[in-house]
Amino acid sequence: MASGKYKLATSSGADGAQTASAVSLYAVDATLADPTGILVVRGPSIVSRAGLAYDGTVDDAAKITTKICQLAAVGIIARDGV
Repeated sequence: MASGKYKLATSSGADGAQTASAVSLYAVDATLADPTGILVVRGPSIVSRAGLAYDGTVDDAAKITTKICQLAAVGIIARDGV
């Protein structure tokens, strides 16, 4: 995202979060402050599809497939069984 801050990928919007563009390597709690984390922001990289998390608006198979395709566009490949 342009601000350098990331959040869970949403299914729509205009703040940049509607496009999945990175994967956090571990969960962070951003409820009280901006956390520091480790992100994969480009590939080549392979991640576990089962380990991906999405905003609540990404709530069906088509929306999840869209997010996985968006990650693939930056070289982050989501695979089953990784």
